[in-house]
Amino acid sequence: MPRPPAQSVQSPHGQTHAGIVDACRAAGHRPGRAGEAYAAFYREGIARAPATEAGLAPIVARLEEPGEHGVTTKFCQRLDDANRADALADTPTRSGPAPRAADRLPLGVLPHDARVRHLDVESVVIPMVGSTGRVSHTLCVSSQVGCAMGCRFCETAQMGLIRSLTPGEIVGQWYAATHALGDSERRSIDNIVFMGMGEPLDNLDSVLRAIEVLTGHMGPSVPMSNITVSTVGRVDGLRRLVDVVAQPGWRRLGLALSVNAPNDEVRSDIMPLNQRWGMGELREVMQDLVRVRGSRKLLFEYVLIPGVNDEERHAREIAQWLQPFVRTAERGHIGMLNVIPYNPRRDSPWPAPSEESVDAFCRWVGEHGVFVKRRKTKGRTSMAACGQLGTASIRRRRYIGATDEA
Repeated sequence: MPRPPAQSVQSPHGQTHAGIVDACRAAGHRPGRAGEAYAAFYREGIARAPATEAGLAPIVARLEEPGEHGVTTKFCQRLDDANRADALADTPTRSGPAPRAADRLPLGVLPHDARVRHLDVESVVIPMVGSTGRVSHTLCVSSQVGCAMGCRFCETAQMGLIRSLTPGEIVGQWYAATHALGDSERRSIDNIVFMGMGEPLDNLDSVLRAIEVLTGHMGPSVPMSNITVSTVGRVDGLRRLVDVVAQPGWRRLGLALSVNAPNDEVRSDIMPLNQRWGMGELREVMQDLVRVRGSRKLLFEYVLIPGVNDEERHAREIAQWLQPFVRTAERGHIGMLNVIPYNPRRDSPWPAPSEESVDAFCRWVGEHGVFVKRRKTKGRTSMAACGQLGTASIRRRRYIGATDEA
């Protein structure tokens, strides 16, 4: 009697090495061969059956912007029906409320809206030059298409939340940057920051699964200390991260908080989430993270917006809020304020700040004992800088039902 053909195996993009080996064994493939194929897929970009049957979301656009440290590259991957809507079934979920409608909708188009034909995901590769003169590359990845947080200064927020990405779609951005951008040689990605489209803690299960894959020794093998998750301050997600980083192997995960304001009044105005979780509660959970992470520094991001949060009194207030994280007689700094000059979104009500105002704000904060640095602006003219990612055709639109009016 002939042996039945082996079953197909799901994409390695969202699977750990152990997971793909188990899946291959269950499908009738030899586990050793599957493990070798998995390693070749990630390390060399070589697709071998049985572990590489699912395709990569295609790169449909690429923009390059030369800068002082090299070329900043923004690329866009398209999530269409050809990329298998049933990939959503591979998304890990925790017990609790049912997934939101935005996470259950299929890939490809906005229902009943012929004007938006695709869901596109933007990622950015940023060159950095260290103290030794070596050029490294940081990949800014997206965790969602759009974002539900509503921050007024952010381009992605103008889209609203379309849907969350699967672990495979998140890891696929690393794979595309490493193996599929079409450069003359394999690009090395040294660091990964979850600072692209979406709020990572709004899609935390998929983000954590993606990090497991990205740090796997038989896969991308990115050090945990080279990965940073940035959040606007979902306190419920931060409380989950307190437990996550207490686990073996996770303590060195980088964490960044977009605080962006000196007080609750300003923060609630530009970041609606602050109306649910104020700055006092936010500081408490960040102190809990310090207790489980030891000496590993926290990054506090501050987007400097002219006329909103850039005055000397604002510098004094944010410095006071950061006092639990500054140097003491017993320990060094456990927090750093990263001042980010505002990158205007489309139809922005504010301009970019002047260099003089950025330097002055950093000086004022530093005078209060805070460890402060300013972020270099890269990719602003190609809408690749911090806060500028987003699909213009989806801005200010929402999913509509069959009985709703457009």
